[in-house]
Amino acid sequence: MPTYTVHAPAGRLSSAQKADIAREITRAHHTHTGAQRFFAQVLFNDVPPGSWYVGGMPIDGEQIYLQGQVRAGRSEPVKKALLTELAEILVAGSGFPRHKTWVYLIELPPSHMVEYGHVLPQPGTEAAWLAALPGEDRAFMQSIVA
Repeated sequence: MPTYTVHAPAGRLSSAQKADIAREITRAHHTHTGAQRFFAQVLFNDVPPGSWYVGGMPIDGEQIYLQGQVRAGRSEPVKKALLTELAEILVAGSGFPRHKTWVYLIELPPSHMVEYGHVLPQPGTEAAWLAALPGEDRAFMQSIVA
């Protein structure tokens, strides 16, 4: 359901930092939305030098940007709490200063998303959706996260 992409200067985040950030983003998404952890995917995009511009000018490379594509339908308080925690995760996990941390959430209608081969349910109906899936698909999803 959510796809989070972290953009950071190439080589700036270690494998351990990436693993910690991915784990914490997944935890935060689950905590704030109730969606099962196996839906959260986190991708890292290493931005090469000379490829990041702000205001039409190249930046020094010390920025971090998280873009989350999530299902539409959650309340403003839930989205605000999630955004706030995601920013905290990036600051703590990356060492970037707060003023060089960006987080955006992009909402998509669930009917416009397919994951694990199935159109996604509305927020709050995940359990019924999961129960109605073929057993093999359900078992595969549940095997991803202990």
